[in-house]
Amino acid sequence: MLEMIKFEHTVFALPFALSSALVAAAGLPDWRTLGWILVAMVGARSAAMAFNRIADSQLDALNPRTADRAIPRGLVSHATAWVIVLAGSAILILSAYMLNPLAFALSPVALLAVVGYSYSKRFTSLSHVWLGLCLGIAPIGAWIAVRGEIDLPPIVLSAAVALWTAGFDIIYSLQDIDFDRKIGLFSLPARIGAGWSLVVSRLFHVAAVTLLVWFGIMCAMGTLYYVGVALAALCLFYEQSIVSADDISRVNSAFFTANGLVSMAMLVFVATDVLI
Repeated sequence: MLEMIKFEHTVFALPFALSSALVAAAGLPDWRTLGWILVAMVGARSAAMAFNRIADSQLDALNPRTADRAIPRGLVSHATAWVIVLAGSAILILSAYMLNPLAFALSPVALLAVVGYSYSKRFTSLSHVWLGLCLGIAPIGAWIAVRGEIDLPPIVLSAAVALWTAGFDIIYSLQDIDFDRKIGLFSLPARIGAGWSLVVSRLFHVAAVTLLVWFGIMCAMGTLYYVGVALAALCLFYEQSIVSADDISRVNSAFFTANGLVSMAMLVFVATDVLI
């Protein structure tokens, strides 16, 4: 079940949520708030991924790359996956309720966004951006959890996360370009080809770094923050350099290793800058 919900991919959104919480609190949030943010993140991610596996189970069975996933192989039943969806959704809503009224009021919106993504690839080539918005919810949610209000800085940070995510999801989807075209799914590579998709991915990543810089300026972050941004930019440059339209053999390294370093570098340097 942990493989089904890709628990290790929490390393993408969670560090940015924690970074947002640290900046919003101008230090370490109280442990109660921090704890409920973590619980909410686990609930939202579990519900979203389990629902995605249910929605895509027939497609996964047809795709050689995904045919060994838990549901197509019969290792996890649809009923069990639905239990995870419902439990994760309830945990998210409960966590939001325990945080503050605004978080609670917006929790169904967040849930609808992360669950609705599973069907986006069936009708729009902007599904990568939709996924980005799903991860981009995390910094806004964490900010609301701490302050009980929405401000411009977390929106900028969330936009950076959204574009960063959309950029690396485009790279990841290069693996399925032929399958998507055959089945009629609307991924960007299937629509405009690998070469132009990589151009879009690189533009997204340049924009993401620019927004990270803007967030730092808005929040009067110190030098250490910008060191983190520079390291994140280097990781993204590396990610883009090891993948080309003619060679996608290192997609997994680009997807997990480089992007895990981006999010963790930002958390480490945001935390150091804010706390020290």
